[in-house]
Amino acid sequence: MNDTPWYAEGLRFSCTQCGKCCTGEPGFTWISEAEIDALVLHLGLERADFLKRYTKTAWRDGEQRKSLTEKPGGDCVFFKRGVGCTVYGLRPKQCKTWPFWGRIVASKTDWEAAASDCPGMNIGAIHEAKTIRATAADDGLT
Repeated sequence: MNDTPWYAEGLRFSCTQCGKCCTGEPGFTWISEAEIDALVLHLGLERADFLKRYTKTAWRDGEQRKSLTEKPGGDCVFFKRGVGCTVYGLRPKQCKTWPFWGRIVASKTDWEAAASDCPGMNIGAIHEAKTIRATAADDGLT
């Protein structure tokens, strides 16, 4: 069996901070307990207040998990148009690992489909296959 990924030569990506991955259709941005704790501290809120204001509960693979909420229209609760992510340094792993999610790097077709909406894909710095594979294996989605 050939274990060489289709992206063996690496993939180019440089975030343009366009916000396309933070806006649009509602969905799920999974957030861990440690990420919640960091944001609670950063924002100076009580944990219960943070959970009520910024998270929703959803089921994923038979497990109850927390996800960030969205503004009306689907934008991430922490995205501000004209500014970008207002908690960029503390954004969840799912956000940090974009676009090297397992489902996106699964095939060149999947990569190109995502790249059609993301101006930072296929430009800028080359990311090595080894790093891409490790990121995809722990992309914050599961």
